[in-house]
Amino acid sequence: MSSRFTDSSVMSAVTIMLATITGCVSQDRDDASLLAEARAITQQFTATLLPTLQNALSEGGPEHAIEVCSVRAPEIANELAESTHWSVRRVSLKARNDKIATPDSWERKVLSEFEARQSKGETGATLSESGKIDGEFRFMQAQITMPLCLTCHGTNVSAGVSAALREKYPNDLATGYRAGEVRGAISLRYSRD
Repeated sequence: MSSRFTDSSVMSAVTIMLATITGCVSQDRDDASLLAEARAITQQFTATLLPTLQNALSEGGPEHAIEVCSVRAPEIANELAESTHWSVRRVSLKARNDKIATPDSWERKVLSEFEARQSKGETGATLSESGKIDGEFRFMQAQITMPLCLTCHGTNVSAGVSAALREKYPNDLATGYRAGEVRGAISLRYSRD
């Protein structure tokens, strides 16, 4: 699947939008403003990563997508962090990259709550949490397993995908998911200091 926008053009547009939002709000932002900004950042993360992975899959298959994701997902998070002054990362109870995706205690609690809320019928789009934790504004938005994700995160991954995952992520725990399950979350932090 091809996108008519490049990663850099989308990132540039979002950087301008976020700079405008940030410039319109005082340094002493209220929680509602921070929440709106956090939601915009998580949407941008997803809007940049998803077409990148779709292109990688169509260009070189799942093994190529694993390589692209291992490099591009952290880069996208870092680019957003740099342009917005938020800490941006993905976390999971079953981390693929244990060096950067292992949740802290608050993230672990929220991820468990997301799973409980989903088991009671709440939809993925509404699974988010925010609050002031240890002097920082924190926000998490659940990442739901889509059919596309099952190629590398599902219960029945191919031998080639398994080999590529073992090579890239020797401590990978992020398989065995079914479509619709909470796979992790995008986690943001903003310090007012």
